[in-house]
Amino acid sequence: MELPVLPPVQPMLAKAAKKIPPGMLYEPKWDGFRCVVFRDGAEIELGSRSGKPLTRYFPEVVAALREQVPERCVLDGEIVIIRDGRLDFDALLERIHPADSRVRHLAEVTPASFVAFDLLALDDTRVMELPQIDRRQALAQALGDATAPVFLTPVSTDGEVAARWFEQFEGAGLDGVVAKPQDLPYLPGERVMVKVKHERTADCVVAGLRPHKSGPVVGSLLLGLYDAAGRLQHVGVSASFPMARRKALMEELEPLRMDSVEGHPWERWASEEAQAADRLPGGPSRWTGKKDLSWIPLRPERVLEVAYDHMQGDRFRHTAQFRRWRPDREPESCTYAQLEEPVSYDLAEVLGL
Repeated sequence: MELPVLPPVQPMLAKAAKKIPPGMLYEPKWDGFRCVVFRDGAEIELGSRSGKPLTRYFPEVVAALREQVPERCVLDGEIVIIRDGRLDFDALLERIHPADSRVRHLAEVTPASFVAFDLLALDDTRVMELPQIDRRQALAQALGDATAPVFLTPVSTDGEVAARWFEQFEGAGLDGVVAKPQDLPYLPGERVMVKVKHERTADCVVAGLRPHKSGPVVGSLLLGLYDAAGRLQHVGVSASFPMARRKALMEELEPLRMDSVEGHPWERWASEEAQAADRLPGGPSRWTGKKDLSWIPLRPERVLEVAYDHMQGDRFRHTAQFRRWRPDREPESCTYAQLEEPVSYDLAEVLGL
């Protein structure tokens, strides 16, 4: 490639905030794979946030970009999958597969889209030093004729519009709102934007733990919720504790430790058949590879309140944050019914289709 900006480029990042800041450029926060697109004529490379190429996994996106974006450009955006009017992150995870035949099949069955939200270079000109507002205008001109599956993200300078997006767009599977200073240059790898995400709480059963890699202290707590049939389903983990807290938690939970998984609601966690029927910890995944997913079973007798942003199907999309123990709650009362269900919103409305 002969471009003014060459791969790999680490995308510009955002830091979390609880409120939407005033006076910025606002965009929806997409829930997909961050992707920097490099196009030089027929040659296209899709770079991930880590710098590793995504190109082979999304041949249909490559073909669409070749048809619809300028012949020489570098774009920042997100690869997403749209199904039934909302984003489907689970289907996106399935696309990272080692077998080329499977990749080609999924490209037809669950085709992906690209949502552009920044411009790094166009033709022979590097534009990363330009203010965000100017890069946005140039991006809108460059993608003025783009059609599905290539999209230009909505943008606004109106804080009230951003607040409305924050409330409505979650129902279409979006992740919140991103706010960008209008005079901001593109700064690879730096957390200079602002992301505002939903935060909710849930009371969960602590049914196991994984030790920390550094020694016999808590690495993460395994969380469960009871489904309508009364089965305890694994919904995620709570982690990110200070080291002193990890040690204290291990001592605190020691009385609940079981000698084996026999009699535990997740005793069949190593069975592929059981993994297919229920959500259990330690399920096989190409993302975890050979990582040790064994865990220590605990009697499911304690309830923990955690904070989470949103659900991915029947589990927490991200690591849940420890808030407090709930000795006043019975484990059996920790069901999916307590979770807030966002009001449905058609993704076509977000993308102006």
